[in-house]
Amino acid sequence: MRHRQMLGGALAALIVCAFAFDQVSVGAQGQGRGANAPMPAGVHAMKAANGAMVLADGTMMTLYTFAKDTPGVSNCNDNCAKNWPPLLAAPDAKPMGDWTIITRADGTKQWAYKGMPLYKWMKDAKPGDATGDGMGQGAWKTAAP
Repeated sequence: MRHRQMLGGALAALIVCAFAFDQVSVGAQGQGRGANAPMPAGVHAMKAANGAMVLADGTMMTLYTFAKDTPGVSNCNDNCAKNWPPLLAAPDAKPMGDWTIITRADGTKQWAYKGMPLYKWMKDAKPGDATGDGMGQGAWKTAAP
């Protein structure tokens, strides 16, 4: 019995380690793996189901950019924002490095990476999904770190 418990514990540790290799977590200090590039707390770089490295929110859902946006301006509002929820920033959030904060048409704050506003896709069902990549005749792309 003791042998089974030890084996079960070792298996759980292996699973945790394997998951850790597929994501780069960013904590409150805002530092990514080896890059010394600041990121907002809760944002991650991870490997999507398609194998590409992408940015993800705090729930590990893939983030996207929209080709119809311009640096610092979101053009995804109303129904668009229902399908592509913006990555909202806290009212007291501060820009850092390549991460800026834009003010949306409705007055809310949204994170932008290298000037481009970031969004989630409502049809991504689980962490790592990147089903929105290429949607809208290619206008939606996964955000890469």
